[in-house]
Amino acid sequence: MSMELSSEQREELLRTLKARFEKNLNRHKGLEWAELQARLEANTAKLWSLNEMERTGGEPDVVGYDNKTGEYIFYDCSAESPKGRRSVCYDREALESRKEHKPDNNAMDMAADMGIELLTEEQYRELQQHGNFDMKTSSWVQTPARIRRLGGALFCDRRYDTVFVYHNGAESYYAARGFRGSLKV
Repeated sequence: MSMELSSEQREELLRTLKARFEKNLNRHKGLEWAELQARLEANTAKLWSLNEMERTGGEPDVVGYDNKTGEYIFYDCSAESPKGRRSVCYDREALESRKEHKPDNNAMDMAADMGIELLTEEQYRELQQHGNFDMKTSSWVQTPARIRRLGGALFCDRRYDTVFVYHNGAESYYAARGFRGSLKV
């Protein structure tokens, strides 16, 4: 799979990202599109990852800026867990542990293939400061090694105006559970 976008794909993605950036200024107060666009155009690998986020239904948008590294922080901002990333178990080990009815993929490998990382629980809670996400779906989040070693994995959603963190066997998967990613550019 080519990790290079055509000039048409690049232009279309930049138009989409700019429209989303301008429509949701509350997510990134004080940040300027022109500076972000210059950064994006100079980094084709990150543009490819953003296109993968977009292609799978993530609706990536800027939610912050890291003053230490000078990087823009993107999260998947789709209202529900991205459609193109649902029905996946947590990681490869979980996928291989299933004897039957295996899902097609797992969240950790998909994220790595896209060049992004699963949101942490902390990042997920930050995202929820920008709106109400996962009101009908849920999203896997990075799971501490001690929980994963015991066979579990964490996911989050929003119900009753509250963000909940739950656990499941890492091998489980559901049509309404996907994952949200982050990317620094």
